[in-house]
Amino acid sequence: MSDDLRIKLLVVDDEQSIRRLCMTIGSSLAYNCNEAESAETAIQRLETDPPDLVLTDLKLPNQSGVELLKQIKAVLPRTEVAIMTGHGSIESAVDAMKLGAYDYIEKPFRVEKMRLLLQRMAEKVRLVNENAFLRERVSTEENLDGIIGTSSGMQDVLRMISRLKDTRTPVLISGESGTGKELVARAIHFRGMMAQTPFVAVDCGALVPTLMESEMFGYEKGAFTGAMKSKKGLFQAANGGSIFLDEIGELPLEMQAKLLRVLQEKEVRPVGSNDRHAVDVRVIAATNRDLESAYRTGTFRKDLYFRLNVVTVHIPPLRERRADIPMLVHYFLNRYTPTKPLQVTAAAMKSLLQYDWPGNVRELENCIARAVTLGDQETIDVQDLPPAIRSEQPASSEMTPLDAASLSTTALAEMERMTILRVFEQAHGDKALAGKMLGISRATLYRKLKRYKIAPRGNPEQDEKEAAAHVAAR
Repeated sequence: MSDDLRIKLLVVDDEQSIRRLCMTIGSSLAYNCNEAESAETAIQRLETDPPDLVLTDLKLPNQSGVELLKQIKAVLPRTEVAIMTGHGSIESAVDAMKLGAYDYIEKPFRVEKMRLLLQRMAEKVRLVNENAFLRERVSTEENLDGIIGTSSGMQDVLRMISRLKDTRTPVLISGESGTGKELVARAIHFRGMMAQTPFVAVDCGALVPTLMESEMFGYEKGAFTGAMKSKKGLFQAANGGSIFLDEIGELPLEMQAKLLRVLQEKEVRPVGSNDRHAVDVRVIAATNRDLESAYRTGTFRKDLYFRLNVVTVHIPPLRERRADIPMLVHYFLNRYTPTKPLQVTAAAMKSLLQYDWPGNVRELENCIARAVTLGDQETIDVQDLPPAIRSEQPASSEMTPLDAASLSTTALAEMERMTILRVFEQAHGDKALAGKMLGISRATLYRKLKRYKIAPRGNPEQDEKEAAAHVAAR
């Protein structure tokens, strides 16, 4: 499991021995553990590395554990907090539970009792996150273009979106070109509490080197030839919201140093000005390069890399999630032919499944758009696909013939099921019309409805009688 998906435990206590014991117990449960010796230190960690679980002592040097609980719940309402207390403070611990604490545990505690407490807290967090993930997945697939897929890789991406959308944590999105990095950045921003704030996307690779600083940070009137009036930069435009720095690895080293200063100081100085302007932005960066290798070779600043790489979301390439291809094909067909269902032949789908998609989802979308435009508006067959896909042979290192056949059969069945659902939506539940649109008899239609467990709108008892009658008539 990715470190970003492991349960994160923060232990807050001014006694080092207690912190270390709790962290040892957490580590034995495979949690990602961190520590803080005071409430002030703990609050600082909430933004940079938000925990799922917090164990805090009731009595801390400057603030009480109850005060810390209130602050945590205000910023991270889903984080579960347990109070560690001495024998004489049970009443205060009970009061803390009324304010939202999960439970309390008396010191000195037995290791097994603490272990069980942490397991129960983690189970609640997992259930809450899973419910949020399922709701987010449905909502995302319905409303966010292209974040589609049931593969484990894409489920991890959707889970991360659900966990990050209500935080201000810097995020680094990695993935090949065409995988949908900006879509994920927009999902993180627009699905959470910052949806009403600005979202500014910056293509770092497209910025003209001589104008980078003025574009990012703004400029004053007369700062250079042609600067007829002052202009705010992209960071100021994103103030209060998120700035998406796409292909961050393309920035030259000089610009990386200036960007690092902005992220550290949270203020910008426009070109030609001595004044600094405070900016409060959440930074979401994306790259198709290996930034860790880049900083080791000196082409990317190490300090900037660690400033950006607080949480990483990796989007797998399409060739590593071939089972998602039918769903994506269906999605793009809905986009380009919303009023008329098109069939995809078995041969065409097999070609789509066997191709390696170096351009990823963007290339698949272009392929479907081409096939819709050049096809006969009835069926997409192999000859409607680009030459590179028609001639592509399955790579033995990627997929064995047996794997390809199995995947193709499963994918075709899924494609057929989604096509039937799509036609029923367009026919408003009219079974006779749906059969005609699909080009199959009503008896065949009923068999497929039963096979795919599709319940068309209408009278269930009448549907069952009609299905039995049509099958018996054959």
